[in-house]
Amino acid sequence: MRRLLPLLFTLLLASCSQFKTPPEPPPPAGPKAQEITRAQSTALNRLGTISVTVRGSPDDAERAIADKANAAGATWYVIQMVSETVMPGNWYSTAILYGPSVPATGAK
Repeated sequence: MRRLLPLLFTLLLASCSQFKTPPEPPPPAGPKAQEITRAQSTALNRLGTISVTVRGSPDDAERAIADKANAAGATWYVIQMVSETVMPGNWYSTAILYGPSVPATGAK
C-alpha cells in the first residue's frame, strides 16, 4: 500500500492538467453577435449579463439569447446555462456578453 500511494498521487496530479483549457482567440467580429467558448473570452471586455425565459425548447432559449445579445450590441456571448424551469416546457437561460478588448492606455 505504501508503494501504491505515491503512484496514485502522481496520477492524480497529472490528470489535473487535462482540465486546464488554454486560451484561444475569438472569431472575427461579424454583423451579429456570435457564441464563443469560455476559453475564447479570456482577453475580451465583459459588457454584462442577460437572461431569458421562454416557452418551447432549449433551442428556443438559445435563439432568444442570441437575439437579446444582438439587441444589446454585443460582439460575442457565452451561454452559461440552459435549464428547464419547474413548469415543463419553460426554459431559462443566462449568458455573458463580450465586446472587443479595450487597448491599454498610458504610454504613447
